[in-house]
Amino acid sequence: MVPSCALLLLRLCALPSALAAAASDVLVLRDSDFDNSVEDHETILVDFFLPRCAHCQKFAPEYERAATRLKGTAILAKVDCSTSSKTCKRFGIKRYPTLKVFRNGKEDSYVTEGIVHYMQKQTGPSSVVLHSKEDLDAFINHSDASVVGFFPNGSNTHLVEFQKAASTLRENYRFAHTVEPGLGLLHGLEAEGVLLFRPPRLSSIFEESVKKYTGPINTSTLRRFIKHNIFGICPHVTKENREKLKGRDLLTAYYDLDYVRDPKGSNYWRNRVLKVAVQFQSRGLSFAVANRREFERELEEDFGLDQLDGGGFPLVTIRTREGHKYSMREEFTPDGKALTRFLEDYFAGRLKRYLKSQPVPEYNKSLVQTVVAETFEEIVSDPEKDVLIQLYAPWCGHCKNLEPKYNELAEQLSGDPSIVIARMDATANDIPSGYDVDGFPTIYFVPARKKHKPVKYEVGIYLTQQSYFFGILYMP
Repeated sequence: MVPSCALLLLRLCALPSALAAAASDVLVLRDSDFDNSVEDHETILVDFFLPRCAHCQKFAPEYERAATRLKGTAILAKVDCSTSSKTCKRFGIKRYPTLKVFRNGKEDSYVTEGIVHYMQKQTGPSSVVLHSKEDLDAFINHSDASVVGFFPNGSNTHLVEFQKAASTLRENYRFAHTVEPGLGLLHGLEAEGVLLFRPPRLSSIFEESVKKYTGPINTSTLRRFIKHNIFGICPHVTKENREKLKGRDLLTAYYDLDYVRDPKGSNYWRNRVLKVAVQFQSRGLSFAVANRREFERELEEDFGLDQLDGGGFPLVTIRTREGHKYSMREEFTPDGKALTRFLEDYFAGRLKRYLKSQPVPEYNKSLVQTVVAETFEEIVSDPEKDVLIQLYAPWCGHCKNLEPKYNELAEQLSGDPSIVIARMDATANDIPSGYDVDGFPTIYFVPARKKHKPVKYEVGIYLTQQSYFFGILYMP
């Protein structure tokens, strides 16, 4: 006898075993579908290999593991050059394995520069030795922030700890040190210590350009200090450094920012953002500026903004750590009043969230209901219904293979009005917080009266033709 606290014994008839079995997360490409596949994905990493190649064989399991860790975030693919020689010849593949990145169907040459930049950071000393004022000035006159240790007393213990921290953090930050007396005095440092120099191009009257570190010199405390202070109040965010700003509630002002061609104009708008930001920085919101052309696609797809919006003034958005999105519809004013009103409305809860959504279907009486972002709350969060929701991608082969059985399941359960079988295109609709998508398809069971605890289908759940059981969900 099932306990009275049991909410449901949901029958799921024969979901395909391919879904439960471990499948490769690496997309297989061939001569026949290579071009269409790379064009379907904004960014895709492709491994060109030969099955008989020993290096390829050794690399393959690592590539599989990377694909699994990145699924839902980035697409990793592979091409067997023994059977798809035309594609491999077209891209000049002569060594195996060869990795190439494609963006919107085209090979991304910028990745080469990224690899060179990465390798330059990994080679040579983790902390550059500075011998003179000229060395120091040249080091801190950089587009990225600089962390410099001053050890005029020759404290070997502290210097060794600083170098350990630099070795651990070198991938993300720039380090240098000196034992020359007097260099620290140039920046008000009378004894040994560590200073963080922000990029000179971002110098502003609204914040200090140099930040002094006062804690013990070890990797963990230095990491916290750098992470907390490296960007300042309003950093210049790019596609290369944006990952470091994740996990924050972030307001970004997008405009024709270009510190190479127009540093004065770039700082004109940044200073107007800063003037307002200093009034709100204690309220848990971070600020940044960015080049609107660099993020053109994101502005359009995630916020519904295009290059014609804003009238030449900055476009302003907020993205919270929960994924909620807001955009400033009032035109940015140089006096900062429009931005101030936008922030006051944000903190007062008066702003309407922007939701990327497909149009609401005019007819939605199919056995498998179509959900879009605008109807997710109405259908999936209906407190009276037990809902099975599949989050899919139109290009996903596993999703296409699943469709017949998913439709069959919906038909078999159609007699129970308390159960809803649904699906939503996760590439065209915003996904609510709490629904983690790390690959396609991703399936959640959302029980009635327990909508705050969606249950994710995990590979390895035991399903049989005889039992037809997904599981028994118990209410507290």
